[in-house]
Amino acid sequence: MTSQSQGIHQLLQAKKRAKDKLEEAKKRKGKRLKQAKEEAMAEIDQYRMEREKEFRLQQSKIMGSQSNILDELEEETLKKIQELNRRYNKYMESVLKQLLGMVCDMKPEIHINYRVTN
Repeated sequence: MTSQSQGIHQLLQAKKRAKDKLEEAKKRKGKRLKQAKEEAMAEIDQYRMEREKEFRLQQSKIMGSQSNILDELEEETLKKIQELNRRYNKYMESVLKQLLGMVCDMKPEIHINYRVTN
């Protein structure tokens, strides 16, 4: 009977050691999962920062080129306005004289399609 109780006692101790090892393994697994999750989050954050940096660079290139285009368009528009104003000032007086000459210098004539009917 003693040997039987010793065997049962050994089995209970082995069961307890197995249970302790299993709990320890679960704890290590939980720690490792937590560590892996933290590492993954760090990688994700680093990747996100790199992609945002690339995005900002691309955006600055595009916006920079757009601002250059806008500056060029503004400059070109100002040049055209100045050219139009210069032409206006140059030809305004001669056009007004010509127009007034046509309106004021009337020469009464009979129209060629006019028929005298009696």
